[in-house]
Amino acid sequence: MLSIIQAAGWPIWPLIACSVLGLALIVERFVALKTARVAPPKLLDEAITVTSRALPTPDVVNQLAQSSALGEVLASGLRTLNSHPQCTEADLRAAMEGTGRAVAHRLEKYLPALATIASAAPLLGLLGTVIGMIEIFGSQGSTGGMGAGGGNPAQLAHGISVALYNTAFGLIVAIPTLIFWRYFRARVDAYLLTLELASETFARHILRLRKAK
Repeated sequence: MLSIIQAAGWPIWPLIACSVLGLALIVERFVALKTARVAPPKLLDEAITVTSRALPTPDVVNQLAQSSALGEVLASGLRTLNSHPQCTEADLRAAMEGTGRAVAHRLEKYLPALATIASAAPLLGLLGTVIGMIEIFGSQGSTGGMGAGGGNPAQLAHGISVALYNTAFGLIVAIPTLIFWRYFRARVDAYLLTLELASETFARHILRLRKAK
C-alpha cells in the first residue's frame, strides 16, 4: 500500500482523506439511522395505548421523547396538551410539525457531506491524472543525458503511475460513497414518511381523547 501511495504521488493524499472521512460518515449514519433509534415499529401503538384513558405524566412523556425520534415527535404533542389544555388543533399540529422538522434535520445530518465526497473524489482523481500527464509531457522534453528528445524513462513511468493510480483511486472512493449516499437518502425519506403518518394518527387520537372528556 505504501508503495502504491508513493507511486501515486502527492495528489492521492486528498483522496485518502476523503476515503477516511467518507468511511467515518457511513459508519456514523448506519448507527444513527437504526430503526430502533428512529421509528420503533410498536411505539405508536404503545403510545396510543398509554394515552387511551388519560394524558401521561411529564415523566412518562420525557421517557417517550428520549426513546427515539418518533417518540420525540409524539411527546411534543403531549407536552403541548399538558401545558396548554385548551390549545387549538392547529396549535397542536404546528408543535408536532416543528419538532418533526428538527428531527428531519438530524436525520439528514452528514448526507450533504457524503454527496460532496462522492462528487469531489472523481475530480480529485482527474486532477491527479492531469498532474501525471504533465509529468509525462515533461519527461518527453527532458534530455537527461539520453540525447535530445530521448526523454526520461523514470519520470515517464512516474507520470503514468500518478495518472493511473489517481484515476482509479478517485473512482474507488466515489462509487461506494455515492451508493451509500443514495441508500441513506432513501432510508431517511422512508423514515420521514413514517414519522409524518404516525404523528398524524397520534394527533387525531389525542384530539379525540380531549373531546371525549
